[in-house]
Amino acid sequence: MKILDSMCRNVFEYRRKCFHLSRLVTTRDCCTPSAAGKRRILFFGTDNFSLPSLKILNESLKSNGTVSSLEVVTSFKAKRNPLKQYSQAERLLLHDWPLQRPAVDRDFDLGVVVSFGHLIPESLISSFRLGMLNVHASLLPKLRGAAPIVHAIRNGDAETGITIMKVKPNHFDVGEILTQRKVPIIKHMLMPELHSQLAEIGASALLHCIENLDHYYSSFTAQDSQKATYAPKIDAQFAEIRWSEMSGKQVYDLYRSLYSYRPLTTRLGGEPVKIVKLCYQELEEEEASRDGMFLQVGQIQYCRKRKRLRVGCRDGSTVDVEQLSIGGKKVMSAQEFNNGFLSKMEPTARMFQ
Repeated sequence: MKILDSMCRNVFEYRRKCFHLSRLVTTRDCCTPSAAGKRRILFFGTDNFSLPSLKILNESLKSNGTVSSLEVVTSFKAKRNPLKQYSQAERLLLHDWPLQRPAVDRDFDLGVVVSFGHLIPESLISSFRLGMLNVHASLLPKLRGAAPIVHAIRNGDAETGITIMKVKPNHFDVGEILTQRKVPIIKHMLMPELHSQLAEIGASALLHCIENLDHYYSSFTAQDSQKATYAPKIDAQFAEIRWSEMSGKQVYDLYRSLYSYRPLTTRLGGEPVKIVKLCYQELEEEEASRDGMFLQVGQIQYCRKRKRLRVGCRDGSTVDVEQLSIGGKKVMSAQEFNNGFLSKMEPTARMFQ
């Protein structure tokens, strides 16, 4: 009987240990990122376009969502870096770029790149168990490059959008596409409005991809490089008005694309001119003829009724300048410019070059 009791106790103890072990293994498995869908994320970004994406990931972290940990890589040298300020306020761990080895060796599931501007080394890309994702502000392969929002407006495009893609080494914006969101560019939309809209839509699309990563990874599509167009960095020449080559609408689209970023530039009598505020209104040819609006290319006419400078463009259309500066002087209204400069010039000299 004692032997039987001992055997029963041993069997019971064995079963209890097995049950406890199975519970422990199950609990540990559920806590792994692959089982629970949790993601440890290293975020790369620098500017205001990156900020909504970082915020939405941080909100997921704080609400015990898909993001289980979040750290940020940015450039400490960047002026007015909103990511650095936000990360410090939210007590997110920050890393300066270039990234140092201890941070690289940390265990992350996924890298996320949003408006970062630096190529990520292949060794770093491969260190993420689930690779790296990028939020790009165009419908790839259209407008690959650093300034897709500016180029979309300058080109007169009717729509643009957001692409979430995989990051590949050695090249920008060539990775497989996980998802895209289309956004219309309305008639008089200025760059800051489109920039803000795309940043918010990109953040939402990014989180949705991360929450459903298995689905998107199983259905991504390769880009067709034959259809690629490009959106290089903006330089000083980009802002120059070429009156003999550009229609009124093209001048206006250029203005909209650079609004709040940099003024358009031209020259008058050898002096540099910055055009700060400009408008454009499409008029029927008959109406324009009645109003006597046809001007030579680059010719300036002051309109007293509207208190604007009217300038002739390539196709016979015009644009109206409301604010400008000349020779590095302060910004002035069209009326001030007319009184101080234009009215004192010979009519034949009143031409933007």
